[in-house]
Amino acid sequence: MCHFSAGLFFATAIACAVGADGKPSSLADFEAAATKFHSVVTLPMFETTTNEVAVTVTKTIAEGDAALGRIGKIAEHKVDFRNTFVALDDLNFQIGRTSDRLGLIEQTSTNAAMRDAATDAIKAISQWAVGIDYRDDVYQALKTFAATNPKLAGEDKKLFDDTLRDYRRAGLELPKAQRDEVEKLRKELTSLETDYENNITKATKSLKFTKDELAGVPEDFLARQGIKTGADEYTLKPNITFHYLMVEDNAKPEATRRRMMTAQCNLAREANIPLLQKILVLRDTVATKLGYKTYADYVTETRMVKNAATAINFLQNLKAGLQPKYDAELKEFRSLKIAETGDTNAVINSWDWRYFANQLKKTKYNVDAEQLRVYFPYQNVLDGMFKIYQRIFGLKFERVEAPYKWVDDLQLYTVTDAKTGEPMGLFYLDMFPRDGKYNHFAQFGIIEGKLLPDGKYQRPVCCLVCNFPPPQPDKPSLLSHDEVETVFHEFGHAMHTILTRAKYSRFAGTSVPQDFVEAPSQMLENWPWDKKVLDSFAADYRDPKKKIPAEIISQLKTARLATEATRYRRQLSFGLMDLTLHTQIHATNADEMLPLANKVLSDVSFPVPPDTAFVAYFGHIIGYGAGYYGYAWADAIAADMATIFENSPDGFFDKKTGMRMRNEIYAMGNSRDINVSIEKFLGRPRSLEPFLKRIGVNKTQ
Repeated sequence: MCHFSAGLFFATAIACAVGADGKPSSLADFEAAATKFHSVVTLPMFETTTNEVAVTVTKTIAEGDAALGRIGKIAEHKVDFRNTFVALDDLNFQIGRTSDRLGLIEQTSTNAAMRDAATDAIKAISQWAVGIDYRDDVYQALKTFAATNPKLAGEDKKLFDDTLRDYRRAGLELPKAQRDEVEKLRKELTSLETDYENNITKATKSLKFTKDELAGVPEDFLARQGIKTGADEYTLKPNITFHYLMVEDNAKPEATRRRMMTAQCNLAREANIPLLQKILVLRDTVATKLGYKTYADYVTETRMVKNAATAINFLQNLKAGLQPKYDAELKEFRSLKIAETGDTNAVINSWDWRYFANQLKKTKYNVDAEQLRVYFPYQNVLDGMFKIYQRIFGLKFERVEAPYKWVDDLQLYTVTDAKTGEPMGLFYLDMFPRDGKYNHFAQFGIIEGKLLPDGKYQRPVCCLVCNFPPPQPDKPSLLSHDEVETVFHEFGHAMHTILTRAKYSRFAGTSVPQDFVEAPSQMLENWPWDKKVLDSFAADYRDPKKKIPAEIISQLKTARLATEATRYRRQLSFGLMDLTLHTQIHATNADEMLPLANKVLSDVSFPVPPDTAFVAYFGHIIGYGAGYYGYAWADAIAADMATIFENSPDGFFDKKTGMRMRNEIYAMGNSRDINVSIEKFLGRPRSLEPFLKRIGVNKTQ
């Protein structure tokens, strides 16, 4: 049996499933197999009542305090690496298990009271966890061991160095009064950040349109359950991603596109603008008290980019490099708008670009994104992707019955090494939208990989939380090509989490520098652009013999490049807005936050809709605060890594290259310098050229 904590889980029989080889498989079999490899497979012990959430918080903090007390009481002559640095990693692993599980409940529970209880719990644990950094007794124990000048190597040395660095960055070398002030501010900050993210998940709005107002939007979409709400009334929600994109990509009336965008840009505005002002000021105050010029400099110190100036210059250089292509694309969009409206003074607005990019693809490149959906039924895409990842990474996925489901259509899979039979981990799939659920696409880590104190290895568990169009009574869920890219990307994060071999949880899986973490997944977005890859799973669901014609795939690639500067300038606008706010907003000018955010967005991309506050709905500014530039930084690495597959004997199906990716990138996590891992995979120094070619920049600026 899998291990569950008493009192927190309702006992459920573990049902068997049939594996890919036709043999019965179950979680019990999987756990038994793990023991042969001296590892542990554990499913999360999900709380199911608000009282259980409260009990978990109390228990976690009490056990944490006890663990800290043990470290702090070690006699000087007894301190060693294991009972100080490793013990601290053990503690953080246990805290992470609780906070990650509660974070998933907060974002996925179908019970609003449970979501609220999880939010409160996360605040309490986060504030308590900040205090770990300020335990003098623990820090003294670590320093006592450090004073012995230990001879450490490899991952042990990295844990030693990074832990001491973290204490310095927390302010432990400051006078106690200043240190106490930083601790107080950081605790306040964690609470505000949790509220900000929760406000985004809670934000919802319903807009009603007539059929004429939705001219151009596909009939299949309008006929969906819950959308047609009257004789000539259609109700759409800008907080549901596929609703929003369906309108922005297809609605012919400009007023409709503008209304939809304006509504989305103002979601969570009232709640989050004052919160974000406080968050930015607190972040800046903490950073300056710790001796940094700005919060962006504080954040980037431990990233690949190293400082804010380098990050800003990187984005500004890309912005300038894209300018000629961007101007040319806008000219084409404007010509299409003039032809459609008859207005010779037509201007391309922020609510126009998706629509006219789509029209350009249809008219000039004969690519209709909506018509391509028939080739991408959700289950076929999922199964096809699984076969590819199993092949190139040497794995086997098997579906088993989840002992506990927070939603009926939840799925659970085991991951096993195909050659040795070693259990590697498990992943859940929660793939369709519903009220109260996280409204974008993400991989949530639940249990990280970790070498446990008893010498066994804890294998990871994670969950994909997505919002794909749900199936309809008369047809399956049909994905757009963009959504196919998304599922390849997000499942790449799951592979990164599950395939770890790092000894310490702080280095396991996706716990890499944030400006690298997206790279392995962004690399995998190249797979759905390859004809051989698509032919392995993409077929018309009405006639599976029909594959996507080669000329359509070629046109799809050409059409992508034809609009890439516009898409990427929008990405750069987010990154530059993020860095600008985290370098220019201080206690004296917090009221300028929204105008400044809108100005940067408008300068780099399109002018924002009047009287809107996109930044209030930009959830990345919390988890990626001063780090959103990392998407572009990682994109450059991803494009370079993709060329290794492209040039391999079997291309995107090449197992030798896939295993190198698994062993040098996924397995290593952050257990060594990430630059070493990248070069070991590439077999050479990094190059920026593949990325510049990919986005249409002819030369380095």
